[in-house]
Parts: sequence; structure tokens; C-alpha cells
Amino acid sequence: MGSMSTIPRAERANAYEGSRPDVRALVPPGVRRVLDLGCASGALGAALKADGVHEVVGIERDPAYAADARDRLDHVVNANLESFAPRAAELGRFDCLIAADVLEHLVDPWSALRAYASVLEPGCAAVISLPNVVTWQTLWFLARGTWPRHTQGIFDATHLRWFTLSDAEELCAQAALDVELVQRIPWYGRARPLYHVPGLRTLMTFQYIVRARRC
Repeated sequence: MGSMSTIPRAERANAYEGSRPDVRALVPPGVRRVLDLGCASGALGAALKADGVHEVVGIERDPAYAADARDRLDHVVNANLESFAPRAAELGRFDCLIAADVLEHLVDPWSALRAYASVLEPGCAAVISLPNVVTWQTLWFLARGTWPRHTQGIFDATHLRWFTLSDAEELCAQAALDVELVQRIPWYGRARPLYHVPGLRTLMTFQYIVRARRC
């Protein structure tokens, strides 16, 4: 995940310290070795191990998060994802890669994903979640002439890159990953029923979770 030094941990716990059942649901059955990019405190990896995954390796930039994750995961590298990417092969081979709300925090998510996808065994899966920038709220803010900076969500102040569904598919393709499934997460709260209105589906999609296979 990106640097969070200016945002108190309590304010970002909701976004970065959950067990992510929506992401876990797309992890194929029988997976034994998972690489979790931006593993935060290790809650997602711990849940995967409880689900039956044999080994979870995490990479986390934040030292406090990395320390917590070491109590939950099999191995944790405290490093910047982009700086460590050229050394990805040192971690061995994996049959699942997870990048849950982390790539949008990177300067060059394309190169980083290529590097980490290369340690996947052929035919194995990457599960990637990305916020959808084409939402009603984006259009509303732009119409007001502003771009918000929040502590979490689509407008998280630490986001450096922005993705539509087409962008997410291209991100996977350039990393030799074939998209096989796209899960749309509807906007929450009172706006959620509008997700089912014809023509509004994309605007009411808060996040995409993509599962892709290594070519």
C-alpha cells in the first residue's frame, strides 16, 4: 500500500485492515501459496489461511502494519512494492497473487504488476481490486470544479492512479494476465438501489474485483 504516514491508523482501519470476504470469494479453491501485495496488518492473509490456504507471503511498506502481519502470515517483507519488484523471484513461485486496493497507490502499477505476476505459475490466478473512477460522485465533484482528498475510498488522498474497467483490463493484459471474471461492487448506502437502474450500472459501481489467469 502507499505511504499513510499523514493519515492516523484509526481513520484508515476500515479500508485497510479488513479480511475482505469479497476478495477471498474470487480466490480459486485448492490454492496453496499466496502472495499478498500490500498485505497491511495481515487480516486478509490470516482469513485465507483459515480458509485452508497453506502459506501466505505478504509485502508491506508500512513498518507497523508489517510487524502486525508477521504475527499472522508465514513471511512478510517490509518493503516498497515498486522497489522490491525486481527481486520478486526471490520469494519463489505462487499459485495465487492478490493485489487488494494497492495498485492505485503506486507510481507505476503496470511495471509492478508485470513483475509480481511473473512469479505466478502458468494458469494460476491473480485477484485484483481497484476503485472505479467512473462513478456518479466523480462527475458530481468535477461539475463543482473540485477533486476531493479523503482518508479512504475512491478519493483516498494517497491514490496516485485511477482506473476504469477498460483500464483494469489493460493493466492485466500488459502483465500477461487474461481476465476471466469481473465482480462489480455496487455503491453503498442510499445510492445502492440505483445500481439496478438500466444505464446507471457503471456510475453506481464503487469497485471492480478482477480475477485473471497467468498466460
